[in-house]
Amino acid sequence: MPAPRPLALVTGASSGIGRALAGLLARDGYDLIVVARRRDRLEALAAELASAAGAAVEVAAADLTEAVDVALVTARVAAETRLSLLVNNAGFSGYGPFAELDPDVMRRAIAIHVTTPATLIRAALPAMIARGAGAIVNVSSLLSLSGPLRIGMAGRATYAGAKSFQLVFIQALAAELEGTGVRAMVCLPGMVESEFHGSRPLAGRPGMPPLMSSEDCARAIVAGLALGEVVCVPGLDDAAAVFDQLRDLQQATLAGGNRSGRLAARYAGGRESGESPR
Repeated sequence: MPAPRPLALVTGASSGIGRALAGLLARDGYDLIVVARRRDRLEALAAELASAAGAAVEVAAADLTEAVDVALVTARVAAETRLSLLVNNAGFSGYGPFAELDPDVMRRAIAIHVTTPATLIRAALPAMIARGAGAIVNVSSLLSLSGPLRIGMAGRATYAGAKSFQLVFIQALAAELEGTGVRAMVCLPGMVESEFHGSRPLAGRPGMPPLMSSEDCARAIVAGLALGEVVCVPGLDDAAAVFDQLRDLQQATLAGGNRSGRLAARYAGGRESGESPR
């Protein structure tokens, strides 16, 4: 009997990076569970991948900002002992000045970028660890690194903050998973041509940089996993060197802030650092 095909679950699979990745995985021999809000698109994708790649594709129409739908997908993940790859790709911008942001938009943005990915990963890991194999991918954003920068993109506090969680969470999780046979990777795309930016294509808009295709971003994710990367930056030639430098700066900050146990001079109000206030 031939070996069963590995199984991957991809969220946000109805368009953009998620759709391109589902197609690439199917052609690489995966069966799939595809998750998104638009059932009609998922069913069309399932039929296409079954015909073109012989993949068995299960459709799960779900709004991953809503607790009831998240619970259903989480239960499906927890019950699936052969899940080889979980890709948390679903998302939306949630842009807007934070003091003016609709509270429900804020809630939904945090849910889909923070709570839901963490919940699905928690459901998937026990079986992967027990089997000694599997992989987790979060599709974050280069904006996860943009907190202190002024880059002409106002109103990104919620989105960038949530994407920063995805980055740091996966970096820490990858260290926890060392020796288990399970890998964790986070992808930081830049500007990608997709419906994420709305119905009007970005290409050709005044002042826009060249855009990466969803298909190329999906190729980077698959290649990054094969290379054993923890952080995949599709548009950066030497991401490892950049992140090594960033790690060294973070380590220096962490070590320096903990070294003496004394208050920094600028906070001491003219008193010797470490001297008790009156």
